[in-house]
Amino acid sequence: MYKFLNRVLPAIVAVCVWSGSTQAQVQNRPLTSKEIVSLVYQLPQHPEKRDEIVEEIRTRGIGFPLTPGLRSLVATKSGNDALLRRTLDEAERRRTNPTASALPSEAEANELLARARVATLAAAEAMPDFIVKQLIKRTAAYGNTSNWIPLDNLSIAVSYRANVGEEYKVLAVNGMPLGPEVKESRDYSKYVGPGASSSGVEYISALADIFKPEARTAFKPVDTDLLQTRRTIVYEYEVKLPYSHLTLTADKTSSANAGSRGRMWVDRETNRVLRFEQIATEIPPDFPITAASTLIDYDWVTIGENRFVLPTRSEVLISAVNKRQLVQSRNEIRFRGYQKYGAELKVIDEIDEKDFPPEPSPQP
Repeated sequence: MYKFLNRVLPAIVAVCVWSGSTQAQVQNRPLTSKEIVSLVYQLPQHPEKRDEIVEEIRTRGIGFPLTPGLRSLVATKSGNDALLRRTLDEAERRRTNPTASALPSEAEANELLARARVATLAAAEAMPDFIVKQLIKRTAAYGNTSNWIPLDNLSIAVSYRANVGEEYKVLAVNGMPLGPEVKESRDYSKYVGPGASSSGVEYISALADIFKPEARTAFKPVDTDLLQTRRTIVYEYEVKLPYSHLTLTADKTSSANAGSRGRMWVDRETNRVLRFEQIATEIPPDFPITAASTLIDYDWVTIGENRFVLPTRSEVLISAVNKRQLVQSRNEIRFRGYQKYGAELKVIDEIDEKDFPPEPSPQP
C-alpha cells in the first residue's frame, strides 16, 4: 500500500501544480470578448455582481477592440451602468497603448501623491466665491433591476462663498420656472419631487477630506490612464469609519456616518485630481440607505481672470429601502457657466440630452 501511494502522490502533486499554474495564466491574460459577454449576461439577474465584473476588467484588461456592438450589449445588460461603461473605456485605452499604461515606480507614485495632497489642500483653502448652474437628470429603478425610470430634470443655481459654503436655488423643474417662494438654502429637496438630492460632495470638500492627515487614508497606486488627454496615475484609497467625514442622510430626518473607498485619477504634470470616485462603506445595517457612491470629473475652468480645477460632471447613485422595497436613485449632474459670485443665472440652456448618454433600448 505504501509503495502504491508513493508512486501516485507525485503524479497528484504534479496535477495540482499544473492546475494552479493554468489558473494563474488564465487570471493574468486579458479578457476575451466572449468572457465579457458571459460576465455581463449575469447582470440582469445578479446586479450585485457589477463591482466584481468591474474589478475583473480592471485587473485583467481586455484583449480585443471594443466595438459599438459590444458597447450596446453591455449598456443593455447593465442598465447603461456608467461605472461599467467607463471601466471598459479605460481598458480599451490601456489595450491600445500598453506602454503608457505601465505602472510607475513606487517612488514616483509616492512623490506624485505627496504633491497632489499639497495641491488639493491648498486649492481647498483658496477657493473663489462663485456661482454655477447644475443641470440634473434624476432617474429611479426598483429593486436591483437598473431599469431606470425618468423622474425629472432640474436646473439649480449653486453659489459658493468661503464664509457660508454651498447654497442651492431651484431655477426650474422640467423646464418650468418656479415662483418667488423658492429661496436659496443648503437643502433644495423641499422644492422638488421625490428623488435623491445631494450637497457638499460635488466640490472640493470631499476630496480635500481624503487628503487630510486625520483621515488616515490608505493609498495604493493601481493603474495608469489617459483622461482628458492627460496622463494620470490611478490610486485606490480607503478611509475607515472612525476617521471618515462622509455622512449619509435619509428621509431628511436620520443620518449616519460611513467609511469610504474608491479611486482617484491624478494628473502627472499638474498634480491635480481629475476624477474622484467615492463609495460608502461600513454603512450601519439598520440604516435605510444600503449603498451610495459618487463619481466626479474635474477640469480647469475660468472664473474672472483666474483658472481653477472644479467639477464639470458628476453622478450620484443611492440605494435605499422605502416601505420594505429597495429603490435605486441616480442623479446625473452637469455643471455649466462658472462665474464670479453675484452674477445672475437665468433659466436658459436647460437639460441638453447630448450631455447624457441615451438609455439602452429594450431587447425583445
